[in-house]
Amino acid sequence: MRTLILSCNTGAGHNSCAMAIKQVLEAHGAECEIADSLLFISETASRFICNWHVRIYRHLPRLFKNGYREVESHASPFQKDSAVYQYLTSGSERMYEYIRGSGFDSVICTHIFPALALTDMLEKHPMPIATAFVGTDYTCSPGTADSALRHYFIPDASLTDEFAACGVPREKIIASGLPVRAAFYAPYDKAAAKRSLGITPERRHILLTCGSMGCGPITELTAQLSYMLPPEDVLTIVCGSNEKLHEKLQLAYLTCPNVHVEGLVTDMPLYMRSADLFMTKPGGLSTTEAAAMGLPMVLIDAVAGCEEHNLDFFVRRGGAVTADTPQALASAALTLLDDDAQLARMSQALKTPRPCTPGECIYNVIKTDIGNMGK
Repeated sequence: MRTLILSCNTGAGHNSCAMAIKQVLEAHGAECEIADSLLFISETASRFICNWHVRIYRHLPRLFKNGYREVESHASPFQKDSAVYQYLTSGSERMYEYIRGSGFDSVICTHIFPALALTDMLEKHPMPIATAFVGTDYTCSPGTADSALRHYFIPDASLTDEFAACGVPREKIIASGLPVRAAFYAPYDKAAAKRSLGITPERRHILLTCGSMGCGPITELTAQLSYMLPPEDVLTIVCGSNEKLHEKLQLAYLTCPNVHVEGLVTDMPLYMRSADLFMTKPGGLSTTEAAAMGLPMVLIDAVAGCEEHNLDFFVRRGGAVTADTPQALASAALTLLDDDAQLARMSQALKTPRPCTPGECIYNVIKTDIGNMGK
């Protein structure tokens, strides 16, 4: 089994999902490679799309929100022969040459852009390969039904009707769950995790992030939380790749011993194991990672768009709360921190029993598909 996983750098979630799938496939002895699908168009295209995605997320979230709602309420801009479709599929010939030359027998897409390019490639060059799209948000994102792959793995069974209503053939939909790395499923000792970060186990710990890009009202939230948080409790802010935010907060809270400011961290599972409460924007991967750990969440509606659906999903599930302003979010967090019984109920609500992990489910389906093709 030789698998190509196609992602793109529009946020870390799609790449994290790709890494989680790769981890499972390689554990089963499969050969696996992850590629930035936008590079099949050009390096310039990849840089341009990814850089603008970061800028809009950080500085113009309202533009992203309004743009996403516009796309949701009108005909898909990803339909075949549209200008957007033509651009996103303009690298499909190079994709074909790469897939054929490398001998891949399966291709998995963790973003709609490569799913569209792969669809175009297969229309022009039919090949006996297993193909799949993995949804990384708790909604059927625009463009999903404009692709035509063999399998559609979705985050939760409750979303099946939505995907089918959007035009994805019901027989292709598999409610696998959203793959996250094995470290998020592993049993852990919260007290030991706190000690690893220099926090004594008796101290309560709030972890605040806003995605790998460090967007949203982190400055305002930190100000509110640092003012309201009892001195015996700890707040850790992870700024991700937002270096300006990291420098600004480090300087502002240099003399606050219970406020820890971090930049881009390499061991998020450790930070999440140490936390009693997780404050984050509702990215599909970060919320699923927290859910796998049973970590209660306060969700920050920083960007909206597809993340608005993620927020609604986890609030309905009972594993998260939200509020409209930084002050209200901080108050909600501190109220929860004082309510052990509610935190326990939220933790339990997040735990979804499954016969196998999402990554294992994807592996089993793809392996069977390859076998049915006689490969």
